[in-house]
Amino acid sequence: METFWELHHGERPLVLPNAWDYASAAALAARGFAAVGTTSLGVAAGAGKVDGTGAIRAETVDLARRLRRLPCPVSVDIEGGFGERPDEVADLVAELAGLGVAGVNIEDGRADGTLAPIDEQQSVIGSAKSRVPGMFVNARTDTHWRRRPTPAALEEALRRARGYAEAGADGVFVPGVTGDAAIGALVAMAGVPLNVLYVPGVSLDRLAALGVRRVSTGSLLFRAALTAAVETAAAVAAPVETAAAPAAAVARAGSAAKGLVSYEEVQALNELTAGARTTDT
Repeated sequence: METFWELHHGERPLVLPNAWDYASAAALAARGFAAVGTTSLGVAAGAGKVDGTGAIRAETVDLARRLRRLPCPVSVDIEGGFGERPDEVADLVAELAGLGVAGVNIEDGRADGTLAPIDEQQSVIGSAKSRVPGMFVNARTDTHWRRRPTPAALEEALRRARGYAEAGADGVFVPGVTGDAAIGALVAMAGVPLNVLYVPGVSLDRLAALGVRRVSTGSLLFRAALTAAVETAAAVAAPVETAAAPAAAVARAGSAAKGLVSYEEVQALNELTAGARTTDT
């Protein structure tokens, strides 16, 4: 099995699907994905908490403990690090390393919408790498996340990407960045593998040609699962064709159980261990 670091330096970008619990992570590993990440939104929502507020440290560690059984590397989203000081973040990274976690994602976005000062974030990254040199630290900057893609935002992203790499980050993640020119500039400036968020309509081949080394799904899979669950329930609740339940809904109700993972297959996920991956993806 390739190491997590090696997966960022292959011929094609690493596609990192993000799970929110053991079942979703195990299903992705069983499908053959080379590595699995977590999504803080999914973990937070599942716990009835708000994402990005530093409220899910315990849930994050508990999930990492469960995922140690998977037959592939695991990267954990730790939001801003769940600590006020760099040494507190380093303590968490060391704890996760002890659970077999291969990588962590540390973001500079704060709950109030601001970005952490770059020097403070460099201290966090440096402390984590100093404590656990073998941990793949993916430094996320939120210059583009839920913000307008202005020239000033790109300039700040370039400054932070380089600064985080100089502090020891193994990769840089800029969610929300799009456009060939912006992505190409970040690849050139960072000097370490660039991670972007999946954008519908932008092919993996195109991103590879631009130099992107990792593509994450973020909260997409979690939101897709929620949507599918609600739509399936709605289809079942409208089993006859009426004005409120057109033919398409009736068809969905009839096929709701077709093509789904079976009860037995879900049960088998609990037996997934090293060497148990199935279909390659």
